Amino acid sequence: MKFTRKIGMLLLSIFLIAWGLVQLLGIGGLGVILAILAIAAGIFIILER
Repeated sequence: MKFTRKIGMLLLSIFLIAWGLVQLLGIGGLGVILAILAIAAGIFIILER
């Protein structure tokens, strides 16, 4: 059970980081703030904090 949870969190982290990077390179405005939050969330999930 712990193994699947870790994989799920890893995939969620990758998704959040990828989504954040796409938004950061796309249209500005509120998307930039959301992109920074998504990247930070992904990194914290990877670090398991």
